[in-house]
Amino acid sequence: QVQLVESGGGLVQPGGSLRLSCAASGSIFSFGVMAWYRQSPGKQRELVASITRGGTRTNYADSVKGRFTISRDNAKNTMYLQMNSLKPEDTAVYYCNAIKGGWETAVTLGTWGQGTQVTVSS
Repeated sequence: QVQLVESGGGLVQPGGSLRLSCAASGSIFSFGVMAWYRQSPGKQRELVASITRGGTRTNYADSVKGRFTISRDNAKNTMYLQMNSLKPEDTAVYYCNAIKGGWETAVTLGTWGQGTQVTVSS
């Protein structure tokens, strides 16, 4: 079973940037759609961004549209999330997973990793 490991989180000031990585222990090409989720304390895990196998189609939550960019490098078995213009409300643990279904009906296919903490604070 392919394991996914998130990294790249940290503490950043509002307006700053971070680039998250999701490294797979095996080929991610077999995964159709992959996605980033986040979970803040006391809130449900929410879908933030998704990307198709070839990277030609991406979708974003309204809250991050225009600020976050999802990408993947199948040759390196890695997916990324470039986060710009970060806001305090982006503070959360970020997770990656493979999904199926539409945006509203997405079902995760892999096991959750430990995630990577992103804290946006001055």
